[in-house]
Amino acid sequence: MTASASASGDIPAEDAPPTGALYSFGTPWPEFNEGISYTDTFRCTGATTTLVEFYSTSYKSSAPLPGWIKRIRNGQITVDGEVATDPDMILREGSKLVYHRLPWQEPFAPHLLDVLYEDDDMIALNKPSGLQVLPKGLFQQRTVLAQLQLKDWKMPSSFCSKRKYVQSHPVPVHRLGRGTSGLLLCAKTKLAKAQLAAYFAEGATNAGKSRDETDFCKSRKILKFYRALVTGKPAMSKVCVLERLENHNQTLIQVEIHSGRPHQIRIHLSYIGHPLVDDQNHSSSATNPTDSRGTARYS
Repeated sequence: MTASASASGDIPAEDAPPTGALYSFGTPWPEFNEGISYTDTFRCTGATTTLVEFYSTSYKSSAPLPGWIKRIRNGQITVDGEVATDPDMILREGSKLVYHRLPWQEPFAPHLLDVLYEDDDMIALNKPSGLQVLPKGLFQQRTVLAQLQLKDWKMPSSFCSKRKYVQSHPVPVHRLGRGTSGLLLCAKTKLAKAQLAAYFAEGATNAGKSRDETDFCKSRKILKFYRALVTGKPAMSKVCVLERLENHNQTLIQVEIHSGRPHQIRIHLSYIGHPLVDDQNHSSSATNPTDSRGTARYS
């Protein structure tokens, strides 16, 4: 990686970035997103299948039968590029089906991102809590990726000779949960993306080979630490207690994870009796940290 290079601010002076940030950027979200399209290729199973039968059976959780009939009659589905408004249309083998979901108002999400570090290869952002990194579920537009795409990135003159290796905008190389705030690394070049992704993958691979914490940490290029506010008595798991808030029966802790499993920290802390504050989704009776999501380490 090259030396750090300061960048000019993207927001007015009265909205100066917080101490420690090089600058902040972000475009306010529109009231409604642009909708989204879902594509399928129809494969015949032997029996004749109508358009409404395909969608009402393939996507039962999306809408009941009347809902799909309404969507078809509204012209929200195309078959081989043509709008189909007849629910009883017979589908042919190999037909390309596209359902166009209408624009909707996404839940609230912050839009400003603080840049903590930047050079010619990468950028480090302070992701706020409440902002999703990549499109998923109800959040198709209000994401970190969308803000990276909206910003006009100034390409250094040194990149002119190697334009084919440069991306039009930085892309995240790892994820943080929507409710988690913290450092998010984004790659500006294809080489940086591949190298950073390899560093993160290396940590997960080595976690399964060695249980010696000292050797494990020395061999890693990237270390991940999380701080969380948990409830209950002082934690007895392999975490670092930063501050005990006795008046609130809470403890501020720092957690290091060696692999990135879905909800790993939430599940492990809940299992040992110290769930995250306001975490309603993970109870100790419903989770097990020794399942496929990872292994808890206790002191």
